[in-house]
Amino acid sequence: MPIGIVSNDDFEDELKHLSPSSSKKESHPPISVVEIIDSPSRGRKNGDNNVPDSLRKIIGETAVIDGRQAALDLAKDFGISPSSVSAYAKGATSTTSYNSPNKEIISHINKSRARAIKRASKTLNAALGAITQEKLDYADAKDLSGIAKDMAVVIKNLEPDKAVDPEGGGKVPQFVIYAPQFRDERSFEVINQLQE
Repeated sequence: MPIGIVSNDDFEDELKHLSPSSSKKESHPPISVVEIIDSPSRGRKNGDNNVPDSLRKIIGETAVIDGRQAALDLAKDFGISPSSVSAYAKGATSTTSYNSPNKEIISHINKSRARAIKRASKTLNAALGAITQEKLDYADAKDLSGIAKDMAVVIKNLEPDKAVDPEGGGKVPQFVIYAPQFRDERSFEVINQLQE
């Protein structure tokens, strides 16, 4: 039988010739069992929607300003995994792009961080301004110094690391220059070979 598209009758006749029970007469035609197996789909699964950038920004901002636990609680309401929360806090869109943050998300996080630092700085200056010589003589100065210390810790925690580029989020390039020492010809050992 040639290969190609054939009619159902030709197919059934050929199937009868190839089957081991072709010598027996059957009253009903052979049943062909066909099973369709779905191949695993690549990419997102059904119902697995992409997280909008606005939500990524909010979760990243919450992680930096209010802490990881607050960001995890927020992400849980939207069905977002804790690993994604870690990525959003670094400005990345997923765990695979963790080392290459999205510029829009990192810019939003840095602006939010700057606003929080500005508010903490105002509170710190007000607390420091309220500590006078008269108040240092009383117990209230201890409370005011505690507020000042807390605001300083807040500012320190919110400021980005000094070794990190604020726009790219990566390390600042460092250059190492080597200067090899030159040796004079007189410093090498001389071997005189005699000719015979």
